[in-house]
Amino acid sequence: MQSVISVTHLSKTYAARPPRQAAFEALKNVNLEIRRGEIFALLGPNGAGKTTLISIVCGIVTASSGQVLVDGHDNVKEYRAARAKIGLVPQELHTDAFETVLKTVSFSRGLWGLAPNPAHVEKVLRTLSLWDKKDNQVRALSGGMKRRLMIAKALAHEPQILFLDEPTAGVDVELRKDMWNLVRQLRASGVTIILTTHYIQEAEEMADRVGVISKGSLILVEEKAVLMRKLGKKQLALHLTTKLDAVPAALAAHRLELAAEGSELVYSYDTQAERTGITALLQDVASVGIRFNDVVTKESSLEEIFVSLVRRDPAERRP
Repeated sequence: MQSVISVTHLSKTYAARPPRQAAFEALKNVNLEIRRGEIFALLGPNGAGKTTLISIVCGIVTASSGQVLVDGHDNVKEYRAARAKIGLVPQELHTDAFETVLKTVSFSRGLWGLAPNPAHVEKVLRTLSLWDKKDNQVRALSGGMKRRLMIAKALAHEPQILFLDEPTAGVDVELRKDMWNLVRQLRASGVTIILTTHYIQEAEEMADRVGVISKGSLILVEEKAVLMRKLGKKQLALHLTTKLDAVPAALAAHRLELAAEGSELVYSYDTQAERTGITALLQDVASVGIRFNDVVTKESSLEEIFVSLVRRDPAERRP
């Protein structure tokens, strides 16, 4: 599939400033291809480099080295052409509190030198359930509505690529689901979506591919389904009829864990292995006289995979 954003050998070092005594390398030789029409989730802990990467691609921050192409346009040499392809929704809310919703979005379109297009602005506002608020001042909107307004501003100039930096931060669960539906609608209309999020469930729910960044390095980029299949683990929990104080020595080879105050035996196994070892486990459990009344299986979530990736030794991170 064709790439709409191409990042090559991108690095960013911030000069030393008090009280920091040394220069800070925010990005380290990042290479990334974003496919046209996909939803790409960029995950990483605070300070990992997510916002720096987005800011460089959007032309807000200057890279120390490397190149960014946006739909074939170098975002330094052809800044205007590259930036016109992008809509950016920052985490912080920046709007004129005393302007109306309609004028705010219309003004954003004009910033790009585009002719007025009331029909497009109306379509954007209706899609975001803001049309009935078009004459309201921004200060009168709820937090969730202001978040939608930021997206409307970003879409005013009809960009092909939309960056969402923590799009549902501070938004309640119901509105968060509405936002997910909106992102899917935008993707269906042909917009490429790149989002950063602290809510791993958000990436698990929506993303086609996932990138994990840690300490300035992009440590993994993978199809979400493939990532979960390769790195996911399954757990088998035996609900015991009688609690145990410790795992019997005869079962040590299975590396079992006690849970639920001794009322569960938990067995982890690799979903990609030729043999799971479950049959041997159940035979050994029966041989030592342990009885159970239920068996429950659980698969790793994307959050668990993410945490394990960030904590791993760098040499072990690739699936």
